Order: sequence, then structure tokens, then C-alpha cells
Amino acid sequence: MMKRPIRKALLASLLLLFTFSAVTFAKDLPQYAKTPKIMAVAGAYKAKILCSAVFVSNRDPAIVQKQELSNFPFPAKIDYDEKTVTVTVGMGMPDQKAIFREGLGCTCAIHHTEEHILAQETGDPTPYPPNLSRQKLLWPEGELVSTEDLPAEVNKEKLQAAIDKTFTEPYADQKRIWGTRAVVVVYKGRIIGERYAPGFSKETPLIGWSMTKSITNALVGILVGKGMLSIDKPAAVGEWSGKGDPRAAITLDQLLRMSSGLDFVEVYTDLLSDTPFMLFGTPDSAGFTAAKPLEVEPDSRWRYISGSPNLVCRIMRNAIGGSLAHYFAFPRRALFDKIGMRSAVIEPDATGTFVGSSFSYATARDWARFGLLYLQDGIWAGERILPEGWVAYTTKPTPKAPLGEYGAYWYLNAGSPSDPSNRLYPSVPNDLYLARGYEGQNVVVIPSRQLVLVHLGACTPPSGPGSWSPEEFVGGVLDAIGQ
Repeated sequence: MMKRPIRKALLASLLLLFTFSAVTFAKDLPQYAKTPKIMAVAGAYKAKILCSAVFVSNRDPAIVQKQELSNFPFPAKIDYDEKTVTVTVGMGMPDQKAIFREGLGCTCAIHHTEEHILAQETGDPTPYPPNLSRQKLLWPEGELVSTEDLPAEVNKEKLQAAIDKTFTEPYADQKRIWGTRAVVVVYKGRIIGERYAPGFSKETPLIGWSMTKSITNALVGILVGKGMLSIDKPAAVGEWSGKGDPRAAITLDQLLRMSSGLDFVEVYTDLLSDTPFMLFGTPDSAGFTAAKPLEVEPDSRWRYISGSPNLVCRIMRNAIGGSLAHYFAFPRRALFDKIGMRSAVIEPDATGTFVGSSFSYATARDWARFGLLYLQDGIWAGERILPEGWVAYTTKPTPKAPLGEYGAYWYLNAGSPSDPSNRLYPSVPNDLYLARGYEGQNVVVIPSRQLVLVHLGACTPPSGPGSWSPEEFVGGVLDAIGQ
């Protein structure tokens, strides 16, 4: 008779395989190698997501398991003293581990020992000390928010109805749910409405997923403003420096606009495809992208590539120079500190390069501060943070994006070059642009309406047809302010 521990491990493995029945197995792997690789990536995913949820967002692990990780049955051990999460995959494969470091969030120890990661020089990433004066200052300089005495044109009841609707689950069968966790509405520089789901608050840092790309845009802009990077010159990628390598012609601008021509496939249902494997199967997200061949000529097509910003983060690392601690301090010193995003972190991979495609966390109010920076053309409290013209560059449509829907790591609502009415969100203003992330993360900026809207969630389906769209929410808010 099969022993109980073996039977339990086998059942867990079979459950996992059933869970990922939609996975299209990688064609270049022998059949026997596919299942262990899938399980290793799935285990790393659970370790990383659980680690960040517990140690960055300060959430209850049991709730995280139920809400986000129910399809991942692997046992997980949380060490609150060492601040690590270890996931046991079984079947003779090594455990998957994620390690928390203050100020840097969590990092998967993929093909690297815990000691290797902990030995990286982090500088002094201690948390911000409590600042009671911030509680007495009006947002955005502080945390004081009043929704009384709103501008005369704001219909408070309509605004609350628009916010509340985003928390209403629209599907009775629960196969698709919005999973909204936080909403913030900023109008004319002040918060006029916000709401949080049970278990979340204005102090809960939440993942941005691909909104991290927009943070990467800001960091590149700061370095361009300092003369340390040039968007029009070929990207400084060592792997492309060989004689006759056609990739050597790829510019930083083309990486920012997803028009590099690299052979990178953005698929989420296959854990061995480029994006999931880059994030949870390899220690070096930039190196993984740099190894990709050229599929088409640069600037000849637009294709969304999550590997691109991770490569850009390594380019930034090399441009900044100095110690790893100096690089780690850069986002906080150059951006987050400047605009009061005290909760924000970008998490690095095992090599120490920021995962600029996906791994950032901030509170909803801090995400709103980020959007407000762009609404104000990169100026904060009279200081220019982003160089003059950077927001205009960012929101200029990429030529090959068919609906004018993409700029430089921000989505746009500009419309097709031949038909401006044919756009991403037809019913809302065409000057709208947004940071957009997996599972319904959005920072929406509408300059003509002086609006910034934040929506954070864990929506299902996470992307594609039937997923959460900001269009109806934006329309409701516009109606509430009489525009």
C-alpha cells in the first residue's frame, strides 16, 4: 500500500497538473523534462508572491493562499525571523525560496543560494521613521484627506456610486470577479474619493505588475535628464556587441516603445513561455532577454515584450555605476523620496537587477502620487523631477502601435493614425493615458480633466477578453464631475 506522505505528494502533483491543464507545453523540451520545470516555476511563483504579500504588504498568509494561491497546493514555510518563504515542490526537486530584504522587497533565490543574495551590498534601506507631521499635512504632501467641501462641479453621490460599482462583483457564477482592492480618485490635485476592500487600507502596499514598466520609464527619464542615458543611441547591451550582430542597432527608444523586434513571446498561460519563465524560472531577467534573437527589423512592428524593461534596468544599472547599494538606492533617492512615495519598492532579481517589468509595490495613495507627477508634467512642489519634454515623449504614440495605444511604457488612448475614433477606450477622452498591469492594476491620467484614477485588484480573468476595463469606471467619474 502507498505510504501516506508519498500519496499526498503525488496527489498534490496531480492536482497541480490538473490546475495547469491549459498550459501549452514548451515544444523544445523533451516530454520527461516538462513537468518538473513547470512545477519548479510554479513553486517559485508561490514563494515570491507569498513572500511579498506577507513581508511587503503585511497580509495574512492564509487569506493570500485562499485569494491568490488556491491553485498552488505546494506546502509553504514562512520564517518570520529570517523573513523567508520556502515552498516544497516535491518529486526530488529542490525547494523554491524567496527572501525579503528591507527596502528591496522579496527576491527568488533561483539558481543562487540564500547566502549569495544576502551578501549583496544593500546600503541602508531602513524603513522611513514615523513622521507625525505628515498626518497633519494635506495630501499629496502629507496624508490628511478630506472629502468635504469638494469643488462645486463634483456630484458626491454620483462619484461614490462610480467608486462603489468597481467593488460590485458582476458575475453571479463567480467565474469572473473584479476583485477590486483599492480605488483612489484625484481631481485638481486632491483626493476626492477613495475606498478599500476588507483587509486592505490606505497603508497597504499592493503590487503594480506591469505598472512597474511606467516606473521604469520615470527612472530612465531622470537619467536622460542628467545626461547619463540617450534614448536615440544604440542600447548598451554587451551580448549584442559581437561583430555583425543586428541587435546592436536597437536603440533605448525602441526598447521603451516595445518595437525592438526581439523574438520574445508574451504568453501567461504557459509557465515555460518567455514571461513566466523569465520572472520565476531564471535568476537573470535581463540576461534572459538579451539572449533573445532578432525576429524582425527594429521599429518594423510593435509587440508587447515584458523582457524589455528588465534589460533597460540593467542598462540603467551600468549607467549609474558604483556599488550595487548605489543602484539599489537610486529609485528611492531620485523618485520616491522626491514625491513622497514612502511605501514604494521595486524588487530585484537574484543578480541584483530590478525587475522593472513587474515587481513593484506601493499604496494606492502612492500610486496616485505617481500619476499626479505625470499630470504635472514631471514637476513636484516646484521641482522638476522628470526632464522637460519627457511626459510629451512618453505619451507620443509608437508609430507601429495600430491603435496609437502605446507610448514609452505607458498605454495611450490616442486612436488609430488613420481613424482617431478607433481607440483603446472609445467612450473616454483621447488624451487619457495609463499605467496598466496584470489583474486590473491601473493608474489613469486624464490631463484635460485634471484627473488621476487608481484601481488596484486581483481581477479574474487577469487579462484578455472579459477582464476588468477602466473605461466604465472612468466614464462614471467623468459624469460625477460634470464632464
